Amino acid sequence: MKIRTLTLGEYQTNCYLVSDENGATAVIDPGYEPETILARAAQEKLQIEAVLLTHGHFDHVGGVRTIAGAARCPVWLSEKELTLPPFLTNGALYYTDLFREGAAVRVGKLCFTVLETPGHTPGSVCLRCETALFSGDTLFAGSYGRTDLPGGSPADMLNSLRRLAAIPENCAVLPGHGDRTTLDRERGWIR
Repeated sequence: MKIRTLTLGEYQTNCYLVSDENGATAVIDPGYEPETILARAAQEKLQIEAVLLTHGHFDHVGGVRTIAGAARCPVWLSEKELTLPPFLTNGALYYTDLFREGAAVRVGKLCFTVLETPGHTPGSVCLRCETALFSGDTLFAGSYGRTDLPGGSPADMLNSLRRLAAIPENCAVLPGHGDRTTLDRERGWIR
């Protein structure tokens, strides 16, 4: 698995291009600058086969339509995100498929397992692929996502963080904003 990180837009959202050895690629959270994402994929000869969304906030979904249209690929989102108010999603959310807890989304030889982690939003998910955990706005290096916006829940966030801390392996954590970290580094402050 090869992971390319593009940090884009005013909110410095991390978009991930995750590829197998043949170039089959999932785009995770294409929030901004879809042309930049598509150009990088073309430059590296990647075949975008799916867009995976950790949640529906505008800074994570802004480039979805353009990328899905250009790549003619499915867009996966949690059904629980459909309750978010339009001012947080910049209009109607675009998706083709809905995933739930435990779902496995295959992209080439890669398999992404969906972990429901509500708190930042009702349908926030983390996506696990091999030893990588794409945590969206659930878990950051030394912190976690806001819970004060509509749909957020401090109690749900605490439960989600505890759930992630209970994963026995030391996964690499690739958050929606900021630097990479590891589960081992983050477990200590999660109570």
